[in-house]
Amino acid sequence: MSRELLIAVVDDDESFRTALIDSLGSLGYAARGFTSADDFLAGQADASSNCVITDVHMPGMSGLDLARLLAGRRRKMPVILVTARSEPGIDDRAAESGAICLLRKPFKTRELMTCLEKALRP
Repeated sequence: MSRELLIAVVDDDESFRTALIDSLGSLGYAARGFTSADDFLAGQADASSNCVITDVHMPGMSGLDLARLLAGRRRKMPVILVTARSEPGIDDRAAESGAICLLRKPFKTRELMTCLEKALRP
């Protein structure tokens, strides 16, 4: 993969966010971390990112809300949702939000790569 592609990682869990950024780097992607959806939007990272990987459950705006917001924009941003929780209806809500994939923590690198390939497909 090309370093020209920038992946935004939005997660309030610092250790997970850092580990995911490191994993993305080892896969050849540039990645930038954000502590919340508001932090991501305030930094105008949506203008420079090629894809967003975000936790479903965060304080403030949820990952589902962020996915809906980005899906409604002129330049649609592919979103990959991640969650550690098992809850009824989450798959349907993720699909309805416009997200490309829903990954359950902990996930395998192969699962992440499959979602990224789908999200970044021209």
